[in-house]
Amino acid sequence: PMNDLLTIAPLLSVGLTAVAVLLSDAITPNRKYAPISVALAGLGVTAWILLQQSGGVATALNGAYVGGPFVAYLGLLGAAIVAITLLISPDHLFARGYPSAEFAATLLFALCGTILLAAAADLVTLFIALELMVIPGYLLAGFAKRDPLSTEGAVKYFLLGSFSSAILLFGIVVLWGVAGTASLSGIATALLSGEANAGLAVALALITTGSAFKIAAVPFHYWTPDAYQGSPTPITGYLSVGPKVGAFVLLIKLFVIALAPLAALWIPVMVVLAAATMTLGNLVALTQSNVKRMLAYSSIAHTGYLMVGIVAAGAGEAAGIAGVLFYAAAYAFMNLGAFAFLTALQGRPGATTQLSDLAGLGRKHPRMAILAAIFLLSLTGIPPTAGFFAKPYVILAAVQAGGPATILAVIAVLN
Repeated sequence: PMNDLLTIAPLLSVGLTAVAVLLSDAITPNRKYAPISVALAGLGVTAWILLQQSGGVATALNGAYVGGPFVAYLGLLGAAIVAITLLISPDHLFARGYPSAEFAATLLFALCGTILLAAAADLVTLFIALELMVIPGYLLAGFAKRDPLSTEGAVKYFLLGSFSSAILLFGIVVLWGVAGTASLSGIATALLSGEANAGLAVALALITTGSAFKIAAVPFHYWTPDAYQGSPTPITGYLSVGPKVGAFVLLIKLFVIALAPLAALWIPVMVVLAAATMTLGNLVALTQSNVKRMLAYSSIAHTGYLMVGIVAAGAGEAAGIAGVLFYAAAYAFMNLGAFAFLTALQGRPGATTQLSDLAGLGRKHPRMAILAAIFLLSLTGIPPTAGFFAKPYVILAAVQAGGPATILAVIAVLN
């Protein structure tokens, strides 16, 4: 049991930090920055623990939790996303009278889900981790409870999120029944030896649909623009990267690991989804007049690019997963940067996020305009930004994988 506790220490550290944040607020209710300071200190401790664990692989809880470099990488990325969100949000929250302790604690609970998702080695842990990650997201989307747009976005997000979770769970249950085991590696072994049957086809269809909702792939993307536009801007920044990185971990675990023997069946579906997602995301973004909606559609397009890496990994190209992980990190920082800039621009209550509000920014706030330009160039993929280096990673992996992945690489380049 002691070894188990040491292995799941990052998870415990984040959970205890969330409790400490709520306690600090109860003890000193008038100190607005105290909860955020406690949260950042706890994230520092968690990051240190994750770095200590990044060397070797250790299992806990009878093999349901597997710690190691993968968990360390995603845990550090998740902690960085939460830390940046906490740093950019106080002025926005305080100007509008939103509580900071609940905000920090909710983000930390979502981070627990991300770490558990990265470490999950069986279907049950995977699903619990996914819910632990997305349910705080519903709360955050409706954080501005007096704003009708925020409530509308949160309700859409919650209803569609619940539906997709149910669909995914049905798929997981059927897959478990067909394979006779809940272990991800065990499922892959069982599928290698068994022959394909109707149950497997149903499981594959349900899991693909549920996962596509979670990553907001077209045509399951309708909740994204509303949830993003309605949420307070720093929260939109978090929602656009935190849950998305977690959802791609889910895809890696379910498709690239558990359903690897069925790659020939799911790769064509993923190719179509990815092509539709990146193309529609980019085309619809062109017509938006609201910056947050435009960035929401841009994040849908980036989902399409990330799926290129998943397809390459499914086709047996190991560089695919590395590409997805690197792209996720680059995308997280450039998108958070874009939303940090929007948050700063919206310093006063009543400021909108229409494109027309950005007119003349270079004259009024030259430094902010330069930073905004860098983040947007990175999102476009212009060298020498991180966004540029991320794209060749996934596209080259797809080209090396060959077959349908090559067609997808061409569509990605055109986009």
